Amino acid sequence: MIKLYDYVLSASCYKIRLMAALLGVKMDHEAVDFHPGRAHKSVAFAQLNPAGTLPVMVDGAMILTESTAMLVYLAKLAGPDWLGPVDAKAAAQVQHWLAFSGRLAASLGMARLHDMLLYQGDIVVWREQGHAALRELEAALTERRFAGGEWLVGDTPSIADIACFPNVALSQDGGVSLDAYPSVRLWTRRIRALDRFIEMPGIHRLHELSPAPKVA
Repeated sequence: MIKLYDYVLSASCYKIRLMAALLGVKMDHEAVDFHPGRAHKSVAFAQLNPAGTLPVMVDGAMILTESTAMLVYLAKLAGPDWLGPVDAKAAAQVQHWLAFSGRLAASLGMARLHDMLLYQGDIVVWREQGHAALRELEAALTERRFAGGEWLVGDTPSIADIACFPNVALSQDGGVSLDAYPSVRLWTRRIRALDRFIEMPGIHRLHELSPAPKVA
């Protein structure tokens, strides 16, 4: 069985748990004391992942340490439709959003670590970069909506959506509100409405409990 080295409050770990749940893939979970123990930086953990990052996925002799690669692996195993359309343009767009998810982690994700776990760094810059990324995501989702689309790529949800969702949904933990991004908020609602969606501590229901945003 696939094993996931996991931390319950990690957005990167959550996206793997969420993808597995949506696909119905069972995994063993090994909790790692990310905070305050910093077990992911230990000598013992470095034998598994020299980069000292989470999550880590192990399936037999294979070890994956990048969450986007894990999303691809799970989709290939249990839900190829989640890889997105197969034409060249759509495949490139999926790769774009997988890379973009790294920008979300480096901005919104770091702002959240600063506010929740007291990570040191320039919180003003992280929040500014987070808003810049959200403006880009808002513009893309608005364009998709005007064209009749609901997801980042294609007519159905894909790994692109799952890669980007956690740090966006958790942005308020880092002091970045989604109030100014109605298309983003509608998109997060659609993801939350997926069959077999699972919760994570900290994903606020504020916008889900409020009336749906009015958009042009």
